[in-house]
This record gives sequence, C-alpha cells and structure tokens, in this order.
Amino acid sequence: MKITRIETIHLDEFPAATWVQIHTDGGQVGLGETWFGPRAVSGAIHEIFSPMLIGKDPLAIERHWRDMFDMANAFGFAGAEARAISAIDIALWDIAGQISQQPIYNLLGGACRDRIPTYNTNASYGEVRDLELSMEDAGTVAKSLLDDGISIMKWAFTDPFADPSRGMFLSDNDLDLMMEPMRQVRNAVGKDMAVANDGHGRWNLQNAIRIGKAMDQFGMFWQEELIQPTNVQNHVTLAHEIEAPVCVSERLISKFQFREYLREGAAEIVMPDLIWTGGITETKKIATMAEAEDAPVAPHDTTGPVNVFACAHICMNAPNAWVMETVRAFYGPTGWYNRIIEPNIIVEDGHLLAPEGPGLGTKLKSDVFDRSDMHMESSDEPGGDHWGGFTSGYEVYTNDDGQRAIRKRS
Repeated sequence: MKITRIETIHLDEFPAATWVQIHTDGGQVGLGETWFGPRAVSGAIHEIFSPMLIGKDPLAIERHWRDMFDMANAFGFAGAEARAISAIDIALWDIAGQISQQPIYNLLGGACRDRIPTYNTNASYGEVRDLELSMEDAGTVAKSLLDDGISIMKWAFTDPFADPSRGMFLSDNDLDLMMEPMRQVRNAVGKDMAVANDGHGRWNLQNAIRIGKAMDQFGMFWQEELIQPTNVQNHVTLAHEIEAPVCVSERLISKFQFREYLREGAAEIVMPDLIWTGGITETKKIATMAEAEDAPVAPHDTTGPVNVFACAHICMNAPNAWVMETVRAFYGPTGWYNRIIEPNIIVEDGHLLAPEGPGLGTKLKSDVFDRSDMHMESSDEPGGDHWGGFTSGYEVYTNDDGQRAIRKRS
C-alpha cells in the first residue's frame, strides 16, 4: 500500500483551520487538522513533506514522524512545520484505523475508559455567546453549564487587564475587579462549578503570583499559562507560590519541550495541543512521560472538530488522561462543527464519549467540497528520500571486493 496524494483544504469562513487528506492506492482517505496560518502550513506540507511521503507506506507512521521532524529540525521545528507534521500524523493514524477496522485508541494499546469528563471553554459562535456573557455575568453561564451536566468551566478573564501593559502592571483596584467573575460564580452556584483560568501567557512572574494568590481563596481548578513558557524556573517559582495547580499548555511543542518542564517539576498539569505539538504519535509519548511523573493530562482544544476526535482517542487510551476541553458553542446544535464533519462528537452528562467506527470515526462532509470559499491544494509527486533536511549526494555501499566504500548517488 502506498500514499498517492496529499491535499490541504481551508475555508474562508474559518480562516485559521487547515484540513489535510491523505489518499492511498487502497482507497483509504485519512483526515487530519491543524490551526493557524493555513498558507504557511500548506506550504510546509506541499513543499517539504509531501515529496517525502508520496509513494511510501502509510502505516510506517513512526518512521514518517521522525523523518519529518528531522527535516524540520534542520531549520527550527516549532512553527508551521510542527503544525503540518501534526495534521499529517493524525491523517496517517486515521488510515491505519481504517485498514485495521479499529478505532485509533485500540491501536494505541486499547481503551482505559469509554468516556472522559469534559470542561467547557467559554467561547462564542452563532447563538451561543458564552464568552461575552462570562465577562459580564459568569454566574449565569455557570448555571447554564450545570443544566447541561458540565461542572467545569474555563475562560481567559484576566486578559483585558494584561493587554495595556503586556502584563507588566496591575493595580490593586484592577486585581480586585479581576476577582469579580469568581465571586459571581460562587454566589450563583457555590462550589458546584469548578473554574480554571487561562492567562494566555500575558503576565510577568510578579503579577502572575499576585493573581494566583488572590484567586486561591476561590479554590481554582488550575492556573493555565499565567506566564509564557520561556523560563522553566519561573514556572517552578509560580508553582511554589500559589495553591492552584500550574498548567503548562499549547505553546510547548514536542516531547522535547515538555520534557524540561516535567523534569523540573514545573508542570503540575500537562495540556498538549495535539494539532500543534506533533499529532497523535507525539501526544501519546507526552502523556506517557507525564504518567511517569504522576502528572495528569488534559488535552488542549478550542480549535476545530478533527482535533477533538483525535484528542478523544488519546483520552480513551492514556491512563493519566484527566479531563478534555470542549466548546459547546462549537459542537452544539447551532455550532459550526456540524457543518464540517459527520458524525459530530457526543458530549453527554458532562462527558465526551469515545468515538465509534474505525480510525478517527469522522470525516469531512461532502458539501464542504462544494463550497464557494473552499481552497484545495494537492500533491501527488514523490521527491525521494530525505533525512535531517540535507542529502550529501553520496552513499555508503559494499563494493565488489566486499569492502565498504562511498560513492555518488546515481
């Protein structure tokens, strides 16, 4: 079996999303996804990675991952190249599941569970305006989520306070005002709703400590990315200074970056973004590394529908999977996921259910390809073997005398 064609797809309506389809000569079509910079991602896929993969065995997933990473690592891997690798990797796992007629979590070693608790990130789309309402009346959103069976919520309610000074200045008055959403939640529903804060890496260490300590009175579920992941020791300091668990998240790319935080005890909760950090192959390894350090895994989302399916397979398989991020504004009856994939994810009684069917368990809807704002680019030509980004033009071989020698490639 061989890979015959790789396609990238994006829609003007959703300008951050890139979908990847990998076709085989056996008729399978694997689906992947990533987020941000579709033109950069498509460029990496068609210019760099497609020539490496066309004509190759789609089941050699580990080899392909390492070949692509070694190529990207020659010039810096943690950008569009990492996102491209992530999308391709998901599509290859989808093909493997289709060939074996098994869900991906069975190929990873089997399921530890058939559902996982989910929390809602308060974003908005269409009729569901959770983000705006959270900034104005978080207690009402908490009540609404509890009515849906969801008892954990998260949003970035500290961001507006950081933006004017890039997180360098925080007045006492603003720090007090920052606590208002938590007061609203506790007044409305008491401790029935757990609340996590996403700082989006906007604060310096000093203010992150002040915010964390001020919020500790409310029993925070976690503090996520209060500071940027550019200094491991600052995360260790933050973890020692505040009571809430410190969550390291989507800005860490690959097991190599997560390793530093786990080794130093700076990651109390591990939140890899599967479609940025290296796909299913790499996220499985990150989860295993976290398991060795007794750290729970809570995959990152707030992106597209394929990511949630891919993350669901990790969550069903990884023993230390804890909770999964979802956005009801995206997957709900009026959300945009229903317009892109079939079937959609199922969230029931506050839990994300295991995908059914082989591979990912979903595919792009046929009418996606009929949309006037759809853009597709395709590659179907092989480009030879590559490793590490460079080929010398020479190879080592055994000559007629049985001696090892070097010669120019033919």
